[in-house]
Amino acid sequence: MTTTETRLLTAEDLLRLYSEGVRGELIRGVLCETMPAGHRHGAIVVNLSIELGNFVKPRRLGWLVASDSGVWLERDPDTVREPDIAFTSAEKIPLDADIPGYAEVAPDLVAEIVSPSDSRREVHDKAQMWLLHGVRLVWVVHPDTRTVDVYRADGAVTTLADGDWLDGLEVLPGFACEVGAIFDA
Repeated sequence: MTTTETRLLTAEDLLRLYSEGVRGELIRGVLCETMPAGHRHGAIVVNLSIELGNFVKPRRLGWLVASDSGVWLERDPDTVREPDIAFTSAEKIPLDADIPGYAEVAPDLVAEIVSPSDSRREVHDKAQMWLLHGVRLVWVVHPDTRTVDVYRADGAVTTLADGDWLDGLEVLPGFACEVGAIFDA
């Protein structure tokens, strides 16, 4: 009887693979390759990023990053996740910080846009994973239904639809945008 041990990857391995054209996340050392999710997905990421950026940047509230940046959540074995959009306050990462690799602090806010291949269970589990690692607010955006599930650190989950307003709550007080605005061209 022979057993083959799978070599777990590290965050450094993931950075090296990315430079070789391999894109993905690490889940407890296991590479989960990701693929481009399509035009609609990308448009929603940009729309929501613009809304957030127009609020965050002039106020110098912190960092707003997209999926390619990665967040290092666990070590030995390593977990590096790629939120579609993440906001991290300037209190956690100063605005003059230079982070060439993955950020090693959990963002304050994460937005995940559901891809065509994602199941509702997968995105719910991912939102819960973010909350377990200290993210205070998670927005799960559903393009097919034009809704947003809002997950809060206290365990509350609310679903917003066209006509409702997405609110930054205590994470980004004063931020609000109409849900429909993130879906429209």
